[in-house]
Amino acid sequence: MVICEGFSVNNAAFTAYTILPFVACNVFCFFTLAFQYRKQVPQRLTHVAHRDPRSALLDPVGAWVGSFMLGTAVILCLVVGFFGIDVWMISLPFACGKFLFDLGWDHYRYFRDIPMLGRNLPEEVDEQHEHTEDGPSHHLSQSFSPGEEPAIGSHVVTPNAGPAAPEAGSKMPYIFRWHRSYMVDLHHRLDKHFPTVVTALPRLPFALVPFAFSQFILIEALNHQGWVDVFANWLVRASHNQVHPTIWLIGVLGVVLCNLSGTNIGATILLTKVVRAAALPHDADRAAAIALAVASNIGAVSFTFSASLAGLLWRAILEQKGVRVKQRDFAVWNLLPLLTMTTVGLGIVSAEMAVLFQS
Repeated sequence: MVICEGFSVNNAAFTAYTILPFVACNVFCFFTLAFQYRKQVPQRLTHVAHRDPRSALLDPVGAWVGSFMLGTAVILCLVVGFFGIDVWMISLPFACGKFLFDLGWDHYRYFRDIPMLGRNLPEEVDEQHEHTEDGPSHHLSQSFSPGEEPAIGSHVVTPNAGPAAPEAGSKMPYIFRWHRSYMVDLHHRLDKHFPTVVTALPRLPFALVPFAFSQFILIEALNHQGWVDVFANWLVRASHNQVHPTIWLIGVLGVVLCNLSGTNIGATILLTKVVRAAALPHDADRAAAIALAVASNIGAVSFTFSASLAGLLWRAILEQKGVRVKQRDFAVWNLLPLLTMTTVGLGIVSAEMAVLFQS
């Protein structure tokens, strides 16, 4: 979207320009990975047992509805791009609709006593949290009741953790103890009533929203202070307004800046402004746009996790599963595929521009 709007390229032309570089990058990256991990990947897979993928779904109905809504939203987002409609006008209603469906479906299953597969709690835990109307202090097994102070060294038992460590020589103020037990109990009741929402909502990338906004603010500050014009002047001097030097300069800079400019979004916005400020000839300008499109996608899988929002989300998902990947290992794994895709992708762009503008 940034490239199409910044360079006045419609979606059909963008697809036509980028489909060959992206297909070539996928093919060559596959063979590069096959070569890189030829010793780790077995030649034949040993058949162990029959497994039903459907059995892994906690909520088959929710999975079908979510898949349908996601697929429909993606298709509509692609279509409306041809008519100048902002993508958020499509994605936001679908996001709100899915949230309301999850609330309604969880509420329906709760009162119909339809369990979510794989989420049945042990009986002893359920007994501790049997719902009563005596207030939050009676929903948990506790060593104190409202209005009295527990002795030093006593502890509170929560359903998801063992006994808290004894407090050494100090007491937690009563108001904080009561609110802690209340919040734990409230979370448990919401988790039983709305398991999908309570599980999914904390995993949404809310922290990435101010992160992305900060990239826009930083680049606008660079533009306001005149640095974009300085960078544009450097680009003109280095490329001499020629097509192929522009492709490789923008392409390599795009891959590198994905790691330094706060994700590929920041790199794309910055280089788009630089190229537009450089006022390159039409052929070099179009070549820069396509090279940037390829570079921003290649650079998304680069030396750092922060090269793209997808990389940050990928790491977060792995950490949720207890898998931790070191930054150094991530960079080493991606080195050969990154070099291969950069060379192949920008080489295809150069070939396209040679056919289009110099034939």
